[in-house]
Amino acid sequence: MIDILYFARFRERLGVEREQVALSTPQQTVAMLMAELAERGDNWADIFKGTHQVLVAVNQEIVKPDSELNDGDEVGFFPPVTGG
Repeated sequence: MIDILYFARFRERLGVEREQVALSTPQQTVAMLMAELAERGDNWADIFKGTHQVLVAVNQEIVKPDSELNDGDEVGFFPPVTGG
């Protein structure tokens, strides 16, 4: 199982703050997880395979989509931070 946390506008749009999910394959990547989340449809698809930029942290470190996930990981999804 991995813990998934959703931050900022992603949490607001999805209506979920955190959840636990099982890894679907032994060598699942962040990109594979995002594709699975997008299959939930509507807002999920818009965020995870739409035009939104998504930053991903695994165990509180920013990672790339090809990073592998391990049982017990904490995965955070959040929009890029902008300032002015």
